[in-house]
Order: sequence, then C-alpha cells, then structure tokens
Amino acid sequence: MTVPIRDIAAPDKAQFHALWQGYLDFYGVTLTPEVTARTWARLLDPASPLRGRVAAKGNALLGFALSLTHPSSWVAGEDCYLEDLFVAPQARGQGLGRALIDDLIAQARARGCHRLYWHTRHDNAQARKLYDSYVQTDDHIRYRLTL
Repeated sequence: MTVPIRDIAAPDKAQFHALWQGYLDFYGVTLTPEVTARTWARLLDPASPLRGRVAAKGNALLGFALSLTHPSSWVAGEDCYLEDLFVAPQARGQGLGRALIDDLIAQARARGCHRLYWHTRHDNAQARKLYDSYVQTDDHIRYRLTL
C-alpha cells in the first residue's frame, strides 16, 4: 500500500489523539491530559525539536512517527531519535511502519543527522521483526529514572 506521509498539521488533532490513545493503550500507559496537550503543542511548534509525521490515506490518519534530533557526543553532528511509532491495528501488515521509518531516514539524512536510533519492548515481536530488517539490536540496555 502506498500512502502519503506528511508533516502533522493542526486539523489532524482529533485523529492523532485517537491514534495516540491506541499507542498508549498498547503500552499500558496512562498520561495526564496536560501531557498529551503539551505533546500536541510541541508537534505543532516549529521551534520545538519534536517532529511528527503521519501516514494518511485521504483524510484518514493511519499511523505516526514522532522524532527529535539532538547533539551527540559520539559524532560531529546530530542524531535522530525515533521516540514513538504507531500504526492503527486495521492498517498493520501493509507496509506503513516501514514507510514511516523510511520517511524518517530520508528526513534525518536531509537534516544532516549521522544516526537514527529507537528502542522498543523486548516482547514487542511484531515491531522487532520490522526493526530487525533494518539493523540488529545492539547490546545496550536502557535505564530510566523518573525524576
């Protein structure tokens, strides 16, 4: 399936929120409405490093990729971090996840990024199958301390 991928836009708010809720439900996460509102505001703010791209068929959003770039101490330029990737359950298995990643690779290269990285849960077998087709996981383990 060939679906256009584009920047997220203000009219996408309701559909994005529905997809976002599906993403949060998948991971069993509850966020306050304030956090979701702040995330949405960042996605629309051109000065924010957080960027959103969506796969849209006509007026229907089918998935999203949220990313940000940041300086790196390991390369002379910046890295791109794919923070969130989600495809609506009814649209899975049609190449949208791959299309969103390929789009992000092109976007990151155009911005001069040196690397793209992401992570997922160890038991997310469906996503890992896709991710493994790009690159094998490295030997890093994530630690996250809530402050």
